[in-house]
Amino acid sequence: MKYKASWDNLTKIITVGVTVLFLGIFGSLFVTDGKPDAGSSVVIAVILFVTYFVSYIFRPVGYAVSDGKLIIQRPFNEVVIEKSKIRSVEILDDEKLKWTFRTFGVGGLFGYYGKFYNSKIGHMTWYATRRNKAVLVKTVNNKNIILTPDEAADFVRQFDTPRT
Repeated sequence: MKYKASWDNLTKIITVGVTVLFLGIFGSLFVTDGKPDAGSSVVIAVILFVTYFVSYIFRPVGYAVSDGKLIIQRPFNEVVIEKSKIRSVEILDDEKLKWTFRTFGVGGLFGYYGKFYNSKIGHMTWYATRRNKAVLVKTVNNKNIILTPDEAADFVRQFDTPRT
């Protein structure tokens, strides 16, 4: 079964804002009154493009549960987790995610993905498109994965009772 992953308003605002900012910077690099330093303009343009492109191709676009697998769909490559490697799946209330800090990842441009931490859950890997309706997937090797399917309750029902 496939599950959509819709953006929250902050993701929409950040994505549009960063896109406009990057386009403005990119455009201003090559439209100047004086003679621009072509080398630095190209380097800055490449950095902006690579940052945007990498954020785009690794963003979560949806989730699927089928054939004994949980599939986190992304444009570049899917993340596949065998159901047998999943200990539990539960819906989180928003309180459990308060004071979560991004340690290495993206915080709003096309979603929230990468490495995060908070004192209640510990280290987490996020493949999320919003900051609410979170589902915590715990694996048998003690990894915490945060997903945000639109139909969170139906998503959780796709998994057996928690394993030990």
